Amino acid sequence: MAIPQFTMRQLLEAGVHFGHHARRWNPKMRHYIFGVRNGVHIIDLQQTVPAMKDALQFLRDTTAKGGRVLFVGTKRQAQDKVAEAAQRSGQFFVNHRWLGGMLTNWKTVSVSIKRLKELEEIFESDRQTDLRSKKELLMLERERDRLVKVIGGIREMGGVPDAIFILDTNKEDIAVSEANKLGIPVVAIVDSNSCPDGIDYPIPGNDDAIRAIELYCDLAVGAILDGVQAELASSGADLGKAEDVKVDLPEGKEKAKDAKSDDKADAKAKSDEKSEDADVKKAANA
Repeated sequence: MAIPQFTMRQLLEAGVHFGHHARRWNPKMRHYIFGVRNGVHIIDLQQTVPAMKDALQFLRDTTAKGGRVLFVGTKRQAQDKVAEAAQRSGQFFVNHRWLGGMLTNWKTVSVSIKRLKELEEIFESDRQTDLRSKKELLMLERERDRLVKVIGGIREMGGVPDAIFILDTNKEDIAVSEANKLGIPVVAIVDSNSCPDGIDYPIPGNDDAIRAIELYCDLAVGAILDGVQAELASSGADLGKAEDVKVDLPEGKEKAKDAKSDDKADAKAKSDEKSEDADVKKAANA
């Protein structure tokens, strides 16, 4: 058993080497930049390859010891991939938005998770629903749906994770900060505009291109599953016939695009976030 293999060609076809416009760079990423092409920073894949291998080995070793990995990616192009990767590997995820204190105030988050499970039990029981009015059920349904968005991916985590895999350190800076405070190792993709400080396993690469995100998630899933299999084997479990996790990238080259901010999406989401915060606080104080 070993970490999943990948090639330089796969990285190139996924656009991993494309950074941001040179004017938007973070000087702390100077070491990882190969040069500039058409005003866009080109990331040095000769450094990405060993960094990726080190990160995958760490993820594999973590799960081989029974550790838990939390995937974090709340930007639009990463949300579905992050949830899918966590589900495929039997891990956990946050893909809607990071709730402040999700790690450092786990006790409060646990209360909200308990409330979510109570709401789910209500809707699974015909007797429980029959005792409530349509208006009350509608309010409870909305509360449940909002809690699912925020904490649904960590409802079974049972405690803080043993490692975090982050796809955009700029957007998930609070998650990085909380992990650092608790001493939780952070594996993260660092783009040309990112700050590598506080990242235990930085992987220089494009954190915006969908195909690059798919590649990162597929490789992480492969490493994690290999670790899980090793952990099961050491416990004497019958694994049966293991299946390889394949990295299936579409053919052709993806046009390089400069990463744009998600201001419009963030503005649209702010009204929902206020309601979500209210529901989480309500659940915690219940």
